[in-house]
Amino acid sequence: MDEGRRARARRARTTAVLLAAVAAAALAAGCTSGRESGGDGRGRPTESAGRAGPVLAVKIDNVPPARPQTGLEAADVVYTEQVEGGLSRLMAVYATRLPPVVGPVRSARESDLELLRQFDRPTLAFSGAQRKLLPLIDAAPLSARPPDDTPGAYFRETGRPAPHNLYLRPRRLLGSPPGAAALTTGFRYGPAPAGGRPETSRTVRYPAARFTFAWSATRHGWQVAMDGRPTVTADGKPVTPATVVVQYVKVRASRLHDVLGSRTPYTETVGSGKAEVLRDGRVFDVTWKRPQAAGGTRFTAAGGAPVDFARGQVWVVLTDAP
Repeated sequence: MDEGRRARARRARTTAVLLAAVAAAALAAGCTSGRESGGDGRGRPTESAGRAGPVLAVKIDNVPPARPQTGLEAADVVYTEQVEGGLSRLMAVYATRLPPVVGPVRSARESDLELLRQFDRPTLAFSGAQRKLLPLIDAAPLSARPPDDTPGAYFRETGRPAPHNLYLRPRRLLGSPPGAAALTTGFRYGPAPAGGRPETSRTVRYPAARFTFAWSATRHGWQVAMDGRPTVTADGKPVTPATVVVQYVKVRASRLHDVLGSRTPYTETVGSGKAEVLRDGRVFDVTWKRPQAAGGTRFTAAGGAPVDFARGQVWVVLTDAP
């Protein structure tokens, strides 16, 4: 999946006409055009108005040889997404903290571009991408920072086999964290809403992967297990987000495929649907809505009132609607 210097050279030779055509097609799909001038889609000024810098989004490997991951616990938001073969991959978003190292870093997917439109020109760290996806990444409103562009920010861990051994030094891309104002996801934080029902464990299954979240009153969060094994940091501490969102979306086959010919899933995050918010040992049935790619996602209760998340890390599990 990773593209080398030859791919970068091919990108440089891409004509302005081709890029314009690609950008127009991406705009029609709602995933790569620029933000609307003067706002972030929610009636607030964007970070370009001086409020905050860009978030750092890192594509993180999530097959068993890649675990335990490094730096995952420092992310403000972790998205899970389905990739080829029914496996899973993570997108970790950093705004309030930049850990010394993050990884293993893996390749980007087409639906990442739509997902990242929630942020103002985010910095995307990834190991590479499919050849046909590279022009879309070039046209997207983000700062793409693969190893070929910023080799000093990445290194290979000799104790792990490739391709599960590429790691990032985040401060080589961002000098300092931009702060919470850069998290323009539409998420709200505050007291738990009324209602809900008790929940001690929740499992979400992909075709070839599964996530389990078990409530821990001691840690006041949801201890993560992936494929039946507890998820821990590189130093052995459990990963325990304060809020877990199970967001039901449409997952369809994209136009792209991997080297084995498997179609790449495309996860649609613009639109609306059902979701479940897990916080404080309870689950709340909600509705999600993201009318346009340049805006965040709102989560509301049955009566239309916004649903607040618990303060702390949020995991958003993007899963195919039943």
